[in-house]
Amino acid sequence: MESRIVKLISAGRMSYKAGLHLQKTLVDQHHYHPNSTQENTLVLIEHNPVYTIGIRDKNYTAEEIERLRGTGAEFFTTNRGGLITFHGPGQLVAYPIINLKQFKPSVKWYVEQIEKTVIRLCAEMGIKAETSPHTGVWVGDKKICAIGIHGSRFITSHGLALNCNTDLQWFKHIVPCGIEGKGVTSLSEELNTEVTISDVIPLFKNAFEDQFKCTIVDYQPGEASEIMRAAVSSTK
Repeated sequence: MESRIVKLISAGRMSYKAGLHLQKTLVDQHHYHPNSTQENTLVLIEHNPVYTIGIRDKNYTAEEIERLRGTGAEFFTTNRGGLITFHGPGQLVAYPIINLKQFKPSVKWYVEQIEKTVIRLCAEMGIKAETSPHTGVWVGDKKICAIGIHGSRFITSHGLALNCNTDLQWFKHIVPCGIEGKGVTSLSEELNTEVTISDVIPLFKNAFEDQFKCTIVDYQPGEASEIMRAAVSSTK
């Protein structure tokens, strides 16, 4: 069986708004070219500080939103699943924009593969991570990776956020993912040593390839730059 191709965009540091536009651009490619296998894309990105809420968090008050913006972070309401979370420096955010019909047309299966990808990566680093009745990936009762996805006609967007060397103080302003009595951790915290996004990306790519039975290839530099430039310019 021929391996599925997933094209990689390493977007670097980008505002959350630009990241949303980048996802929309890639999702639109799928909808405009439904028979193409070349638009399956994995975006690896790092965001400026931002709090985001999902479709179940519509009751956030203007006062609460302003309180969070007062921390110096942005605030966005999104169409992903899951409750409030934080994205920021030192956190590897992955947005797989893929057509599940080319993998397995099941959102439940897809979320399980993301969980297994992260658990596998953690195991390779010597960290015992696992799932729980709550979403995401956990080390004990501390969340190390948040997961929140969106699906439109089996085209996925949003994804996961893995804490590498994130400043965990940002999470003290919220109840992460709406779950009381639970904590947050990072790879650096668990290993008691500095683990950067750059350290983690090769491990993540390998785990993703194995779990999704695909081959990750880089976009041509000019092609990736053009897509990202369009995303950034559309936010201005």
